Amino acid sequence: MQVSHSRSTVQQVNTSHKQLILGAGFVGLGMAQALKAAGIVYDQVDGSDDIGGNWYHGVYETAHIISSRTITQFTHFPMPDDYPDFPSAQHIRDYLNRFADHFQLREQIELNRTVEYVRPIENNLWEVTFANGEQRIYKGVLLCNGHHWCKRFPEFEGQFHGQIIHSKDYKKPDQLRGKRVLVIGGGNSACDIAAEAARVSRKSVLSMRESVWFLPKTFMGVPTADLLRWWMPEWFQRLAMSGIIRLTFGTHQDYGLSKPNHRIFEKHPTLNNEVPYYIKHGRILAKPGVRRLQGKKVEFVDGSEQEFDLIVCATGYHVAYPFLPEELQRVEGSVVKCYGSSFIEDYKGLYYIGWGQARGGVGSLIAAYGPYFTRCLQLQDEINVPLGLVLKEMGQELPTTHLSDPQQIFRQLKLAHFFFNRIAKKAAKVDAKYPNFENRPLPAKQ
Repeated sequence: MQVSHSRSTVQQVNTSHKQLILGAGFVGLGMAQALKAAGIVYDQVDGSDDIGGNWYHGVYETAHIISSRTITQFTHFPMPDDYPDFPSAQHIRDYLNRFADHFQLREQIELNRTVEYVRPIENNLWEVTFANGEQRIYKGVLLCNGHHWCKRFPEFEGQFHGQIIHSKDYKKPDQLRGKRVLVIGGGNSACDIAAEAARVSRKSVLSMRESVWFLPKTFMGVPTADLLRWWMPEWFQRLAMSGIIRLTFGTHQDYGLSKPNHRIFEKHPTLNNEVPYYIKHGRILAKPGVRRLQGKKVEFVDGSEQEFDLIVCATGYHVAYPFLPEELQRVEGSVVKCYGSSFIEDYKGLYYIGWGQARGGVGSLIAAYGPYFTRCLQLQDEINVPLGLVLKEMGQELPTTHLSDPQQIFRQLKLAHFFFNRIAKKAAKVDAKYPNFENRPLPAKQ
């Protein structure tokens, strides 16, 4: 049908029997395969011109995964045997394309399809407006648009007369070659770029507001991530990793660094062997946070000054859903306030997926979560209230952090599958408690 407006006519397509998946990266492809396996009809769109998400358009050419291939791969679709333990960005792009072909996902994927607005309308349906003006009606929307695209920059005092870029804008070593480079941040991208600068630049300085725990990528020839098992509680993982760090690197004082003021795993881990190596070789200089900029000079909070040509801000990303109305913005800091990792209590049919940061293993986690999520979708079809409300009334609390232990997630999913009949019974009771529930429609974007 066509909906007439004062200045234009918008083509509106009714696909109200389908789900819509936003994003065709690692998470979006994994969820698409899960929906297809469960016989749930869906469409899938991505704003880019190819699949792969951040691995297609967001990483530098020398990037490798920090988790091992064993836990990064989808467990039901292993990576090729000739892949190394830590595959490159190109390996991952090739793997995701093989995954899409193997499970015949491509015919459902529409590329170069930017979503402008998503809103609830009458009858618990969702209206999706695309950049070209087309509108479609869906039963539900799976938000798999990722969290490595909305760049977070620090606020600086003063002016810098060189170049400032975000780590997402870094693509190849030639951008660093021969320059005096300052990398701001202590995460994995920051350390990768600082190590790259140590090889090709005139000077490489890594500025960290506080020290981080450097976890070795391997221990005794085995990827450290592979040493952790589903039955290990986090305190045991922390104890084991503390010993591995001490045996591999020694102490922070050995590198002129202060000891981190947080425990291992309380922040997203930094898996990197090269930064400690290059600090010992004098190729990376570690400095504290930046106080102010002045021309080509940067003053640090310890009072020292250095001159630079390039500043790379590896300062992370905002979790963002710019296509949602204000009433559906559930982001607080880096945390999306939803139940069961995806569900909200006041609207049915909108699912926030893949926003958290587990300590590695995106493929294995999505492979485990996908079948559980599709059971939830099928249960949602049987009840009128949002599944998030059911989980809330079962006593589940909203998350307080975006970080998670993958081993704990695996244990929770096993329990959720085992007790799913109890969830369904509780859902029926909550549904009877709110017989008149309906999504509250929201107005179109002005």
